[in-house]
Amino acid sequence: EVQLVESGGGLVQPGGSLRLSCEASGFTFSSRAMTWVRQAPGKGLEWVSTINVDGSNTNFADSVKGRFTISRDNAKNTVYLQMDSLKSEDTALYYCAVTAPRGTWRYGPWNRGQGTQVTVSS
Repeated sequence: EVQLVESGGGLVQPGGSLRLSCEASGFTFSSRAMTWVRQAPGKGLEWVSTINVDGSNTNFADSVKGRFTISRDNAKNTVYLQMDSLKSEDTALYYCAVTAPRGTWRYGPWNRGQGTQVTVSS
């Protein structure tokens, strides 16, 4: 059973930084691309970023490109999302995700964790 546990969210001022972590279990982590998606209040899921199995290739939504970095540590079964220059529009529940069967990394569907809340406000 896929289990994903996110941590690292919180309240941060505009322009600040946060680092999210996601510890995975229940599947062969090193063989799966990993994704972060988010859901802002009253909105649908938004794909944020994906990293391939060995970390050599990353992709980002235009809304976060240049501000967010994704990385992974296969020895620790953990994926990270470093978020810099945060904006109020980044406020959302952030989910770590792995592509569900017959899904795609970009459009889902995904198996997700419980999420960690990020609030950007002064």
